[in-house]
Amino acid sequence: MPQITVEYSPELSEAFDRRAFALALHRTVGPLVSAEVAAFKTRFRAIEESVIGDGSPAAMIHVRVGLLTGRSVELKQEVGRVSIGLARDHLKPVEGLPTQVTLEVYDLDREPYQKIVL
Repeated sequence: MPQITVEYSPELSEAFDRRAFALALHRTVGPLVSAEVAAFKTRFRAIEESVIGDGSPAAMIHVRVGLLTGRSVELKQEVGRVSIGLARDHLKPVEGLPTQVTLEVYDLDREPYQKIVL
């Protein structure tokens, strides 16, 4: 369970330490949501094209954290605060490229969710 998708501007490829971010996220969020580190799945997708604001040069990272239903709003807000902070901590500034980091925590419907380990 936690299912995490991270979309990022390709201009951040060298500046965003994605692996270190994912490992830190798994270790930090695991105890908050009572999940073992082995249960986390994080995937990264470089954004092919994006336009931010008025189209001036800018970059973005968007993190989506899916948790099984039943967690309180306060817990989801804490997961969000921790996660966005970790993203910021694993991103080096790129001169001349303002970067927006956004995050959403969403519910994965518990009943139909399935997992097998082969």
